[in-house]
Amino acid sequence: MATEEELPEAAAAPAPAGGGGGDDAEMPDAAVPSGSHSDSSDSDSDDEAATAAAELRIQALEKTLQEQPLDYETHVQYIQCLRKAGNIEKLRVAREEMNKYFPLTPKMWQEWAKDEISLSSSEESFGDIEKIYGHGVQEYLSIKLWRDYLDYVEEHDHSVSQCTPSGLSKMRNLFESAITAGGLHVTEGSKLWAAYREYEMAILITIADANDEEREKQVQRIRMLFHRQLSVPLADMESTLAEYKSWEAEQGNANDPGADFDGVPSNVVSAYKKANDMYNERKQYEDQLSNAGTFEGDKLQQFMKYIKFEEASGDPARVQVLYERAVSELPVSSDIWMGYTSYLDRTLKVPSVVRSVYYRATRNCTWVGELWVHYLLSLERIRASEEELQHVFERAIQCTFSTIQEYFNIYLTRVHGLRRRISDGLDFQLIRQTLTDAAEFLSSQLSTKELLRLYAYWAKLELSLGKDLSAARGVWENAIKKSGSVFEVWEQYILMEIKMDHVHEARSLYKRCYSKRFAGSGSEEICYSWIRFEEENGTLDDYDLAVKKVTPRLKELMTFKSQEEAKVEAYPNLNDNSNANDSSQKRKPSNNKQQPPAKKRKENPPKSTMPSDDQGSNVQSGHSGAVTDVEVGGASREKVMASIEMKVDSDSRTGKSSSNEPKPSFYNDNCTVFVSNIDLKANEDDLRRFFSDIGGATAIRLLRDRFTKKSRGLAYVDFLDNKHLEAAIKKNKQKLLGKKVSIARSDPSKGKKSREAGQTSQDNLPPSGGDDAKATGSSGPDNEVPKGDAKTIGKNTLFAPRALVKPLGWTNKDEKKPDVAGELKSNEEFRNLLLKK
Repeated sequence: MATEEELPEAAAAPAPAGGGGGDDAEMPDAAVPSGSHSDSSDSDSDDEAATAAAELRIQALEKTLQEQPLDYETHVQYIQCLRKAGNIEKLRVAREEMNKYFPLTPKMWQEWAKDEISLSSSEESFGDIEKIYGHGVQEYLSIKLWRDYLDYVEEHDHSVSQCTPSGLSKMRNLFESAITAGGLHVTEGSKLWAAYREYEMAILITIADANDEEREKQVQRIRMLFHRQLSVPLADMESTLAEYKSWEAEQGNANDPGADFDGVPSNVVSAYKKANDMYNERKQYEDQLSNAGTFEGDKLQQFMKYIKFEEASGDPARVQVLYERAVSELPVSSDIWMGYTSYLDRTLKVPSVVRSVYYRATRNCTWVGELWVHYLLSLERIRASEEELQHVFERAIQCTFSTIQEYFNIYLTRVHGLRRRISDGLDFQLIRQTLTDAAEFLSSQLSTKELLRLYAYWAKLELSLGKDLSAARGVWENAIKKSGSVFEVWEQYILMEIKMDHVHEARSLYKRCYSKRFAGSGSEEICYSWIRFEEENGTLDDYDLAVKKVTPRLKELMTFKSQEEAKVEAYPNLNDNSNANDSSQKRKPSNNKQQPPAKKRKENPPKSTMPSDDQGSNVQSGHSGAVTDVEVGGASREKVMASIEMKVDSDSRTGKSSSNEPKPSFYNDNCTVFVSNIDLKANEDDLRRFFSDIGGATAIRLLRDRFTKKSRGLAYVDFLDNKHLEAAIKKNKQKLLGKKVSIARSDPSKGKKSREAGQTSQDNLPPSGGDDAKATGSSGPDNEVPKGDAKTIGKNTLFAPRALVKPLGWTNKDEKKPDVAGELKSNEEFRNLLLKK
C-alpha cells in the first residue's frame, strides 16, 4: 500500500495555506520590488504552483480510475491526495467507491471516521459516523479500531451518556460484540476487557445514591467481568488478578495482597491457573510472531504453526480469532484465507460467519479461483437464495485469474449447483444460458479434453433435464463448427447417438466424417470404428458399403504414411561418409544419381511376402485402383488393416511414391530433450503441462507403436533455446502421473556413433539408396544391401534419437536375424506378423 512518503512530490505537497499572490504575483521578476514584499510574492507563487500540481495529480488519478476501477494503489493515492487537498466531498465519494471493490485497512477506517468527526459532531452526523465504525470493525480485527468505536459511541450517543435503559443496553451489547471479536486476542484482548470494566465502574459511581439492591447488582456485574477475564489466557494476567483483589478490598472484602489467591473464590483460582497454563503454552508462538519482523514469508510461517497448534487444541473460538489476526496482518495471503474458509466449512458451519468470511476472502484475494468455487459451494450448503448465488457467480467471472482452468471450474461449479437444485423449481434455461456463456467465453482457449467435457456434459443435461434431443444434437453440431477437425468431438457425438440406439443418425455421422483428416491416428480410427459399428448394428449391405468407402481411404492413409516414413528413413544417412571398420575411408564420389529408397526396394521383391495368385494380380496390376471389395469383403478391422498394409507395401516396392510429396520435417535435435520412463497413459497434453512451469517448449513428439498407436513411454521435446533446455533437464527424476521420468539432452551425433559402433550385429540399418548405401564393415559394392531381402527390425530403434530412428523396413542380409520372407509360408502368417508388430 502506498504511503504518503511514496507519493510523487506534486501529490505529497501540503495544501496551500492562503490565496493567490494578487497582481504582484503576475509581475515580471525585474518589476518585483525587493524586500519582504518580494519574499511574500515568491511564497504565494510557490503555493499556487503546489496547488496546480496537486490538482493536476488529482485529475490524472481520476482518469486512471475511470479506465481501471480495480487498481488498488491508484485508489489509495487518490484518497491521500484528496485528503491533503482538503476536498472533503470528493474524499467521501472516493472512499465509498474504493470500498465497493476493496476492503479498507483499519488505519483508513480510522482516518475516515476522524475526518467526518472533525467536520461535524451533530446528532445528524452521528449515525453516519457510527456506520463507518461498524463497517470498519467487520473488515479486519483491530483492537485499536474497536476502542475508538466504543469511545465514540460512549461520548456522542446521548442515550448512552445519560445512562438511559436503552443506552445502557446498547453499550453493553457493543462491548459484548467487541469481546466476542477480540477478547481472546492473547496480547491485546485485555484492552477490551479493561474498557468494559471501566464503563461498568463508571456506571457504579453514577448510581452511588441508588438503593442497595441496584448497587449490589452492578457490583456483581463488575465482579463477573473480572472472573470472565481471569479465565481467559491473556498477557499480564498477574496484573489483572492484583487489580481484582484491590477492587474486592474496596468493596469491603478484605484480603492479603501478599498472598496470590487470598480472598479469591476457589472456582476462579482453578480457572485462572488453567488459563495461565494455556498462556504459557502459547507464549512461545506469540514471541515468534513478534520476532518475525516485517517479512511476510516468515510471519506466514509462524502464523501457520500457531494455527496448527490451536486447531489441535480443539477450541473453534480461539482458532477463529487467530485466523482473524492472521488475515488482518496478511490480508492478501491466499493460503491463510483458504485455510480459514476450509476450517469453517469443516468445523464451525455457522451460516452468518461462513458467509461473512467468504465474502471478505474473495474481496481480498479476487484472483484465486479456488476460493470462488468454495464460496459457491458453501452458499449452497447453507441454503442461500438463487439471487445471492447468481450475484457471487457474476462477481467471480468478472475477476482476473491466471489460468483458463479457473474460469472453467467456476462455470462448472455454477452448473453443478443449478443441476442439483433443479427440483426446487429452477428453470432449465438458467443451465442452458450458463453453458452457452461458458462455451462462447472458453472454447477458444480450453484444451481438447476440457472442451469435450464441457460439450458432453451440456448434451447430457439437454437430454436428461431439458428433454430436448434436438438441443443436444445442436450442442455437438456447434462443437463441430468450432472444432470439426478434432476426432474426439465426432467420436463423442456418435457415441451419444449409439447409446440412444439411433443407428441411422450414427451412420450418417460416420459418412460425414470418415474422410476427414484428423490428428494422429484419428483418421484411421474413425474408419475402423465405422466398420465395427456396422458389424454390430448394420445389415450386410450396410457393412459392405462401409468397407467399400473406408478401403480407399485407408489405402490412401497407409500410402501417405509409408511415403513419409521412407523419406524420414533417408535423412539420417545423407552425411554418412564412413563405415564402422574403417573410419578413415572416405565416401567415394559417384557419378550415378542416388536412387530413392522406394526404388532400392523395388527390384526382386520377396516372393514369400506376396499375396496369393489371385490377390497378387489385383495388388500389382492397378497402380491407381483401390483394393477391391472381394479382397476385404468379409474382413474385420485386422483383416482390413493387413490387406491395406500389403497393398501399400506393394506400391512402395513398385516405386509408386510420389516425387511431388513435400519433404518431411527434419529434426536436428540441437535443442531437444529425450524423455523416457513415461507413464503409458500420458499424452502430449500431460507432457505440455509437465513442462509448463519452465515454458519454451515448441514441439512434443510422443513415440507410439506403429500399429496399436499406443505410447511407448518415450518422447522428444523441443525448446526455444538452451536456457529452457537446461531448465527442462533439471526436472529429471520428477514425477509425471506418479512415475519418475528420465530427462536427458538428445545428442544425434552420439546416437549415430553408438549405432555404427555398438549395434552392428543387431540394428545396423543401411542407408537408403545410391552408391553411398554401404553395409557395415565393408567398403565395396559386394556388401551393399541385397535388393529384395525383407527384414523386420521390431523395436530395436526405440532409444535412438529421432534423426536416426527408422520405421519398419529393410536390413542387411549379413545380419543374423531369421529371413522372415523366406520362412513365411502363406499370406496368413505374414498378416499375423504385421498384427503382432
